[in-house]
Amino acid sequence: MRNAAAILGIIAGIMGIFIGLFGWGMVALANEVPEASEWLTFENPKFIQFASFVAPMLCIAGGAMAKARALWGGIALLIGCALFLAAFGFNGWTMFPIGFAGLGGILAIAAGKPDEEKAHF
Repeated sequence: MRNAAAILGIIAGIMGIFIGLFGWGMVALANEVPEASEWLTFENPKFIQFASFVAPMLCIAGGAMAKARALWGGIALLIGCALFLAAFGFNGWTMFPIGFAGLGGILAIAAGKPDEEKAHF
């Protein structure tokens, strides 16, 4: 389960990088081009930029930690999943990063009996 969590987290992070670049770019475009701000409106643009940067990082870091520290990695994956969902919503572009990060987080936390003798709970 730890290997699956690691792979799912890293894949979610890589896909999330592209969503984050798009989200950051759309907010930057709305801020810089007055004509674009007419049809690009955001409720909280700073949060979208924050989530665009932090969520992919948490997914990749959580996937990387899933083998050695499954609890910490699982929590990081679930926080990354929640940031993607809160910032961008669930749609055709975000369904796989949200799904992969959420499933990876659940699998990492569910690995209660670790492969090594040191428990994470």
